[in-house]
Order: sequence, then C-alpha cells, then structure tokens
Amino acid sequence: MRETPVDLGPPQRRAVLAALAVDAGRPVPIEVLIDRIWGADPPTGARRALYAHIARLRRLAERLDDVGEGRLPVLRRSGGYQLDLDPDRVDLHRFQRLVALARDSAQPDRTRAALLREALELWRGEPFAGLPGTWPARMRETWRRQRVEAAVRLADLEIHSGDPAAVVGELTDLLGEYPLTEPLAEALMRALHTAGDSGEALRCYAQTRRRLVEELGTEPGRRLWQLHQEILRERPLETGHEHEARPATVPPPSGGSAPYAAPAQLPAGVPGFTGRTDELARLDALLADTGRQPAAAVVVSALSGMGGVGKTALAVHWARRMRPAFPDGQLYVNLRGFDPGGAPLTPDRTVRGFLDALGVPATRVPESLDAQVGLYRSLLSGRRVLVVLDNACDADQVRPLLPGAPGCLALVTSRSPLTGLAAAQGAHLLALDLLTAEECRDLLAARLGAARVAAEAAAVDEIVVRCAGLPLALAVVAARAAARPHVPLAGFAEELRTAERILDPLDTGDPATAVRTVFHWSYRTLSPQAARLFRFLGLHPGPDADLTALAALAGTGVDQVRAPVRELTAAHLLIEHAPRRYTLHDLLRAYAVELVADHDDEPTVRAATRRVLDHYLHTAYAADALLTRRHHPMALAPAAPGAQPHQPADCDEALAWLIAEQAVLLSAVERPLPGFDAYTWQFAATLTTFLERQGNWQALTDVHTVALQAASDHEDLAGQAAAHRGLGLARFQLRDSQGARHHFTHALDLFRRLDNHAGQARTRQNLAKMIWAHGAPSEALHHARRSLEHFRLAHDRGGQAVALNDMGWYLAELGDLRQALAYCRQALPLVQATGDLSGQAHTWDSLGYIHRHLGRHDTAVECYDRALALFRKTGDRRSEAIGLTYLGDTHEAAGAPGPALAARSRALELFDELGLPEADALRTKLRSAGPSARADDLQGRGQQLRADDARRGGQPKSVERAHMSQ
Repeated sequence: MRETPVDLGPPQRRAVLAALAVDAGRPVPIEVLIDRIWGADPPTGARRALYAHIARLRRLAERLDDVGEGRLPVLRRSGGYQLDLDPDRVDLHRFQRLVALARDSAQPDRTRAALLREALELWRGEPFAGLPGTWPARMRETWRRQRVEAAVRLADLEIHSGDPAAVVGELTDLLGEYPLTEPLAEALMRALHTAGDSGEALRCYAQTRRRLVEELGTEPGRRLWQLHQEILRERPLETGHEHEARPATVPPPSGGSAPYAAPAQLPAGVPGFTGRTDELARLDALLADTGRQPAAAVVVSALSGMGGVGKTALAVHWARRMRPAFPDGQLYVNLRGFDPGGAPLTPDRTVRGFLDALGVPATRVPESLDAQVGLYRSLLSGRRVLVVLDNACDADQVRPLLPGAPGCLALVTSRSPLTGLAAAQGAHLLALDLLTAEECRDLLAARLGAARVAAEAAAVDEIVVRCAGLPLALAVVAARAAARPHVPLAGFAEELRTAERILDPLDTGDPATAVRTVFHWSYRTLSPQAARLFRFLGLHPGPDADLTALAALAGTGVDQVRAPVRELTAAHLLIEHAPRRYTLHDLLRAYAVELVADHDDEPTVRAATRRVLDHYLHTAYAADALLTRRHHPMALAPAAPGAQPHQPADCDEALAWLIAEQAVLLSAVERPLPGFDAYTWQFAATLTTFLERQGNWQALTDVHTVALQAASDHEDLAGQAAAHRGLGLARFQLRDSQGARHHFTHALDLFRRLDNHAGQARTRQNLAKMIWAHGAPSEALHHARRSLEHFRLAHDRGGQAVALNDMGWYLAELGDLRQALAYCRQALPLVQATGDLSGQAHTWDSLGYIHRHLGRHDTAVECYDRALALFRKTGDRRSEAIGLTYLGDTHEAAGAPGPALAARSRALELFDELGLPEADALRTKLRSAGPSARADDLQGRGQQLRADDARRGGQPKSVERAHMSQ
C-alpha cells in the first residue's frame, strides 16, 4: 500500500489495521474485530480500546492525506468498520488474486508461471510480524500454506516447461524458512534431479529426513520416500502434485503365504476442490498425532454439518491427499445415515464389506457380528489403514467400525455432531461451516474458469449471496452454467433472484444433488415436535431468535421447546451462532417456508405468526417504556395467548434486549406480513427512541417510511401520526429542516384529530428542539410550554419533568438564567421520582450549562460529571460526546487548559466513532491548542479522564445518542 514505513503505534493498533486490511473493501463487524485482536476472552475495555485505536488510525489517515502520502480511509459501517481501499492495494489480496488467476489451466504455462512468480514476489517478510494472539498466528499459518502451495505449483510449471533451474534457488530459500514442509522438499528434489544434480537432490532428502526424525519423531511421508527411491534407481520422474500413489503390495495378515492388494476404496475427488484451508490444516495436525500417540488410533468425527455443506467432498479430498501416509490401504463406505434410498447400513453389512475388501475368503468370515469385528480389527493390527465412514446417522452405527490398531485413523462424516464418540472414544469433533465469500468465488472459478468469473464479477457476487455459502448450491449453479457456456452468469443470478421458490433453480433432477432433496433427508428424520418447529421457523421475521421467541413461535413453554431445539441443532437444521441465540441458513429458511405452506393450514399459520409478532412487539413496547419513562402515544391490544412477552427489569436490561433483537425488530418492519399491517407501524413506533439515541438516522428513516406507507394504505390515522413524527426526527438529524417541519406538522395535526395528548406533547417537544437548533429559542419556548400542557392533560409526570427541563434550557439560551435555574431545579426531583435516567442526565446537563454561564465553574463541572455518568449508563453516546465538549468549555473558562483538552479529545474520539459532523469543528479547536499540548499533555490527561469515566460509569454500551429528548 505504501513504500515508506509508517509508525502506527502499539501492537494492538497495528492489529486493528491488519484486521481491517484482511477484509479491505468490506465491512468487518465490531465483534469480529474484537475477536481478532483480543481473542475469545477480550478484556472488559476491549470495545472502548477498539474505538480509540480506530480514532487514532483515522487521524493518521488524515495526516497522510494532507501530505500527499495516499489515503487510508477507515469508514463506519452498520455494526462495524471498513477499510475503504481497493483490495489490490493490499499485498495479501493481490497475492490471492494472482494465485487464483494462475489456476486457470486454459492459460499457457508461461503465463501461469509469470502470475505465480509475481504473486510470490509480494512476500516481504513474515505476515503480521510482531502481532501476538491466536488469530494472527492462525492467519500466518494459513498464508504460509498458500505461499508453499504457490511455490510448489510454480516449480511444477517450470519443471514441466524444461527450466527447473529457475526455481532451485527460491525453493532452497523457502525450505530454509520451513524445513519440515515435505511438499517443498519434494519440489526441490524434483527440480534438482531434473536439472541434473541428483546428488544434491539426495542430500536434500537426507537433510529433510534427519530434521523430521529429530524434531517430529517421524519418517518422511510415502510420496517423498518414493521420490527418493526413484532418484536412487534413476527412474524418470512424474511432475506435479496430482500423480497418484500406486497400490501397495504388503505381506498378508497372520503370516499367510499369499500377498494381498491393499484396499483403495476412496471414491473420486471433487474436481477443482477449493478452500477449507483451516479444516485441512486441523486434519493434517490430527494425522501428525498418530505418530506421537503410537498406543492408540485417532478417531475424527469432526466433519459434521448441515446437508450440502461439503462434508464428503472435504473428507474424500483430504483422504486422497493423505494416501501415501496409509500405505496399507484405505477403506470407504457410505453408511447412508441420511439417504433417500433406504435405511442406514447396519454394522454387520459394513464390516462384512470391509472383510471382503481386506481379502478374507467367505469361508473364513465368522457368523456373529462381534467375531467379525474382532477379525476386522485383527487384520488392521500393525498396519496403517485409513477408514472413511461417510454419512453416519449416529455414534452407534460407527463404533463397531472403528479400528483398534495403533497407526490407523477413522474419518467420520455426519449431519449429527456425534458427541457420544467424543465422550466415549475421545473423538476430535470438527463442525464444518459455510464457505466464505472468497472461497465461494474460488469454487466458481475452479468450475467455470477464472476468466469467466472475473468478467462478470457483479453477477458472481450475487450468486454467492443467493447461495449463502452452501457448497452444494454453488456446485449446482456452476454445473448449470458450465453446461451453458454461452449464457451470461447474470442470467443465472437473475434466475436465483426472481424465482418464486428459490430452491427451484437449485434442483438438478438428481436426488443426490438437488438442494431441496438433500434438505428433506434431514427433515424426514425429525420428531413431529421438531419438524413442526422447523416449519414455523419460516414464519419468524428476523435472522435469529432466542429460546423465548422460539417458544412463542411453537406455542409452548420455554422448557418444552428445548428438546426440539436440541434436535434441530443436532441435525444442523438450526445453528446456535451465539450463546442461546439460534439462526437458520437462508436456503433452509426458504425450505421451511415451502414446508409450512404445504403442511399447515391458514389458521395455524396465522396463530403462530401472531404469537411471535406479539412476543417481540409487547417486549419492545415494555423496553421503550423503561427508556423513556413517559406515556406512549400508542396503545397495544392484548398479546395473543402463548406469546410470552418479556418484561425487562430495568433500563439496562431493556437496552440490552433492544440491542440483541435490533435486527429482528427491523426485519419485522421492513418485511411486513400480509394481514399483519398494523404491526408494521407499531414496531416502528416502539423503535423510535432506541434508533434515535443510537444515532441510526438511516434505519429511523427506513422503518418510518415503510410504516407511513402501510398506515396510509389502511387509512390508519394513529399509524400515520406515529410515522410522521418518526420521519420528522430522522429528517431533523439528517439536516433537512424543511422535511422535518413538514412531518412534525402532519404528526401534530393527526394527533390533534385523534385527541391524543401524549402524541401532541412529544411532537411539540420535538418541534421545539428543531426550532431551537435553527436559532429561534423564543418560538421553541412556546412549543415547550404547549408540550407541558399536553403532558399534564395526559397525566404524564415523566413528560412534565422533561418539558420543565426543556423550558429551563430555552430560557437559559434567552439569557434568563435565574428563571432557567428555577425550572430545571423543579424538573430534577420529578425526573428522579420517575426513574428516568435519560431525563436526569439531560437535566444535570442543563444545570451544568446554566451554572457555567453564571460563572459557577466548580458547580458546573460537578453537574456535567453527573450527566456524563448517566449518559454512559443509558448508552447515550452522542449526548456523552456533546456533554464532554461542554465540560471542556467549562474547564477552559475556569483556566484549566489540561482538563479542557482531555475532555475535548475524548469527545472527538466519540464523534469520530459515531461518524458525526461535530467532529470537524472540534478537531479544528484541538489543532489550535498547539502540537506540544496535544503530544505532552493529552496522553496523561486523556488516560486519567478515561480512568475516571470507568470508575464513575463503567464501559459505555455500544449504542449512540439521541440529542432530541424522546
């Protein structure tokens, strides 16, 4: 990205930039960033530290831009941050793009070699050098493997083209870095021998073997040993890593006289297999364990996952790659645990098939299963055999088939997690996840050619999104596209986008590869309760749910829903993606929608839909009431029986629930269900305060735009009034005063026609804030007085307290500080009595402002400290930032430049984190303080202020502020 090194600061800040650069051009969620930087157990202040590092990176980016050193923009995106940079400017992404292009076998070998050489030249040292932690270490190992694979592929191309000497030096250097990497040693030996230096090739083997024995306690693998033997015998060499190991001939069991051919039952691998780098590495590590644990076999039941996720493809790919490590044979069986063709294979049939493969005559096969298993394990004793048990239904089907011999390895795949094998047999469990977007693109490039994929990048991206990372779905699209090479990929993307049932374009007509059929194999094994819950998941409005919501959906208690949830997660039809939160793959959701339409009648569907909507709506309503502590302009009908709405205990719990369920609640608005139109604007109304305090103006605009349309379509005046008020708030914060006034005026008129005093009070209050912001405090004071009248008519004490505080603020702006102080002092006990923490914070903020202008700086600082502690407690981060600027002004007026600078610097960090325009003016003020003050004083003062923050209010929550009281 830049040739001249730049000092980014401490390792954690470099880790933040690295974590963003790995996904350059794409948003990275905050939780992912925290996990990459601090691991699975982040410290208490991780989120705040992340924000601080982001703010400092942004300032560095500004300085680089100012001096013409290039741009490094870090942008705030929904739920995270994005390094807004062309990925090709990052060496890693350029390397991976060049390597992907070199996979296209349609290109000449010289072109592919040139691409690989250019990619390898991008390596300029160890990736993430000096960065501690699990994620950097894992990435270093992943990229090391990619580098080695690219170097080996380049060597194969150069040897094949007759120029082996061109890679000898590079391979020698790379083997020096990774001396235990056998594919590198093999490539170097081939290059040396082909170039005529067989003696050096043999010395390379001897040195590699000595290192393997000394450091790992193991001999070289079969492939490297065979190459050594071929060089010794001066046999012609095969080139490339695709050649297969020859079937081995080994002595017979029990000292018999006739040799037997080692079984080689592995099916053909998937052409163009891509991705799964981490999973392959873990399987490689388990294989290495067999050498370090000579007393026992290693069982891998790791490959569990949903149907179509690629368990068999990965198992077969790895098994074929590792055949040289198992010279005594490879056994394979499809146990048909989830197969449409009939019942799962019984252990006796499977063992009998293995005995046949091991050359046991029919006359020597015992009658009982126990005796057959004993003979099978005896035959494997003293040998290295790989046993692949594919598509198992449960642990009982697998146990009799496990080898008992040291050095053997059993690889099991199943849609069930097979935790019983882990408990009883010490199995290593590895759940197979969906492919990443990059792996999806690689899969399509491998099947369709890199040139075709690169030529239609936008269509490929849409196909990747529609297939949702499921390898089977991608493989089906790729197969159809390969069969019709003249049809643009955009046509297949459009078919996925416009299909009435999204699974239809993923139906090949072959039950083994049709996505819908593969899902059905899992669905048909469910109990009636689990099957019903799975179908109802198609009615759920959002991306995930907790147990309480699932119980509402099913119409049962939480205790009764646990068993079907466990059954669905065991079958990988439901995923516990976070503790006690469950999600459904997009294509499985589409399948559930089909099933519920086919199997459940309209009254049943409507009742389940109403239960889950009422669960969320009534809980959101209760949470909103705790946040505002005022009467809501909207009244709800009673919740449906079985909806089980939750009543948060306090403001903290209400805020936590809204944060956790935000995506679900937004989905309930944005994707309204037929026959439940009133819920659209009701959800939007309950989200207004939360979204406004978050500073999420776009979401506020979106939900109320949908709500206004739904309410207008049904001539629902209450819905229209609430939607107009929400849109007024959003337009005001987006600096559209004309649009805000339009919506507030409509809301006020509608609430007046409905004789809704609570609605008129809130709208007057919002209108006053907007008018004050445009420099008319006298008019704002008029609306604040009217809002107080309406709050009194609505018998809303919390609203009256907020209105009194607003009046005090506007009077202070008009210069009537004594009268202002009287109103705010009148407001404070009222707002404390209602428990409205946000109202208390704003009242203390007003008192601080008044005392500052009265020249009572110590009292003002005390008031601001109280306000800031409450803003942090309520998660109102924008108000916290504004309060810090006022605190800075107060310190400056009191002649304390150090504390003023620290408060303003902390405010700037918050403004930057929230992406708010106030940052620019404050940054200018900070720059005017002079470089020495910033460098020498800020560090100590800022650290002290943050420590004081932590003592007073704890870590701020991950929500942002509403400047306009709700």
